[in-house]
Amino acid sequence: MPVPLPTASTRWRCTLCGNLTRFDVTRSSKVVEYVHLDLAGEPKVEETEVISEAVESVRCRWCNAVDQVELVDRPGVNAEDPESAQA
Repeated sequence: MPVPLPTASTRWRCTLCGNLTRFDVTRSSKVVEYVHLDLAGEPKVEETEVISEAVESVRCRWCNAVDQVELVDRPGVNAEDPESAQA
């Protein structure tokens, strides 16, 4: 089951080792890119529009656990108060 992306009031945490900071995220994206080719033919992406994006899996970099990541509240953020989530 995919893990939702963190929000302003939540963050990821590995349920096995407690890691809060290092994760490998596998995601699928559908994007539209505006590619500009210079006169030599070298491409440069100048604009990117994300049409859809889905997290397929999250792996903990510390203990290598796959799909053992959960969303937890960020410290100091009251999940019931939407005003504090924007601070």
